Formats: sequence, C-alpha cells, structure tokens
Amino acid sequence: MSEKFTDDLFDLKNDRRLSVYLYRAGFGAWLLYIVSGARFMEPVRMYRTDFGVFSFFLMVMGLSASMIYDYYHHPTEFAQKKKWLAISYLILAALVYVFVLHNEPTDIKQILGQGLF
Repeated sequence: MSEKFTDDLFDLKNDRRLSVYLYRAGFGAWLLYIVSGARFMEPVRMYRTDFGVFSFFLMVMGLSASMIYDYYHHPTEFAQKKKWLAISYLILAALVYVFVLHNEPTDIKQILGQGLF
C-alpha cells in the first residue's frame, strides 16, 4: 500500500471515501445477517446476531466518519446528524449490552484479571 493512498483515505476532513467504505461494509454485514437465517446457511446461523450487531456498528462508524466531513463542508447537515449519532450510539450500546454481554454486568476486576490490559 502506498503512503499516498492511506493519507488520502484517512483524510476524513476532506474525503468521504472511508465513510462510504464503512457504510458498504455495514450493508454487506446486514446482508449476511439476512442470508444467515436461510436453511442452507445452517453452519453460520449461530453468528446471525453477531452479523446484525456488527452491521449496526459499521453503519454507526460510517456515520461518525461522514460527520467529520460534514462538520467542515456542510454545517447544516452536521447539525441534523448530531442527534442521530447520539441516538445511534445509545442503540449500539444497548445491542452490545444485550447480545454480547448477555445482560451480565461488567466487573473491572474480571476484565483486568483476564489479562487484557
């Protein structure tokens, strides 16, 4: 990968490509969520909820990336998207809490004891 490509891709202030890529990846994960419910996708059915949560995560990250561009170039769109981003993060937190943590409260001692930090 050339340095020029990565500089252009991660220039969120002046380029929308990363947000478009995140939206497309989120749409692909959403399609996997739908297709994984079919009978012929039985081997991956156990990942169906993960596909749905990951799809929502990618869509929220795409919205976040596009808001950086809108902040500099489209202030009215930025003002409109602010509330939707806050709502999206709350929904994402609820999805992660319910489906990933399985309604189990997190304990800092347990996280530190697993060696993650």
